[in-house]
Amino acid sequence: GLYVTANASGAAELHIGSGFLMGMGIAATGFGVVLPAMARMVAPEKRAFALGLGSAAGSAGQLLVVPVAQSFLSAYGWSSALLLLAACALLMVVCALPLARDGATSNNTESNSGQTAKQALQEAGAYSHYWLLVAGFFVCGFQLAFITVHMPAFLSDKGFEPDVAVMSLALIGLFNIFGCLLSGSWSGKYSKKTLLAYIYGIRAIVIAIFMLYPMTAGSVYVFAIATGLLWLATVPPTSGLVGQMFGLKHMGMLYGIVFLSHQVGSFCGVWLGGYLYDTTGSYDVVWWAASAIAMVTAIIHLFIDERPVARLRSETSLA
Repeated sequence: GLYVTANASGAAELHIGSGFLMGMGIAATGFGVVLPAMARMVAPEKRAFALGLGSAAGSAGQLLVVPVAQSFLSAYGWSSALLLLAACALLMVVCALPLARDGATSNNTESNSGQTAKQALQEAGAYSHYWLLVAGFFVCGFQLAFITVHMPAFLSDKGFEPDVAVMSLALIGLFNIFGCLLSGSWSGKYSKKTLLAYIYGIRAIVIAIFMLYPMTAGSVYVFAIATGLLWLATVPPTSGLVGQMFGLKHMGMLYGIVFLSHQVGSFCGVWLGGYLYDTTGSYDVVWWAASAIAMVTAIIHLFIDERPVARLRSETSLA
């Protein structure tokens, strides 16, 4: 995708390269694919931390790619910069090779289950606790995309200089790394559903405090740090719960559906933020909505049954 875009001579090639091919590539290398593969590589007691480490690594890459890409652009121009990024992307192929083999759980009942993909979809579709996870990740995506896209304009409306918005987004990216590592570590020690309830509940409180108190550059930075710690901290316990409930064989597919909900929520957060700003002239309604739905999500996660489904418990007892 990067190569085609770098050599594009018309709109059609741009759509194919930057739209179709990059979109397919991002989907194929995203958390929904990488985390289940990592989960198979490690023993069950280390799985939660591995998921947190994978999430943190992805976050670090997102943080570092901006200055690297900018330096490429400044030194070589946009076309050569894309080619250099394409060369960097090839390194992912080398890094992915160890994930192609069966991991530490290859001889476990949960990996060797005879369940088909269709049966896994039917099982998850009929399991209400799975849909609570799906709903929670929709809310996560809504909040993250809204803040990422509309935070600069929101702060500009409040009278802040652009560098405040830039610094706040950078702080979110930086502290997201630590949040993912902490979340991964805690997911292996404590109840995953309770951890998710805390994350969503604290998000709701942080947003409410941010909106209630007078805004200064300092308060914006404090909000950014707190938000960064909670940013993708939902990923390790959510992905871990999917594997814990249904096993690893179809974890990639089932977590992919959960992550699809996250992306749909992202679209809604970006679109609704822009729509309500155009109609009301303010982002305040969306901020308060984000806080409210986060609190509701925190409550519903307390009702999730995080035990393995009956089929998996039966297979384990027979092993």
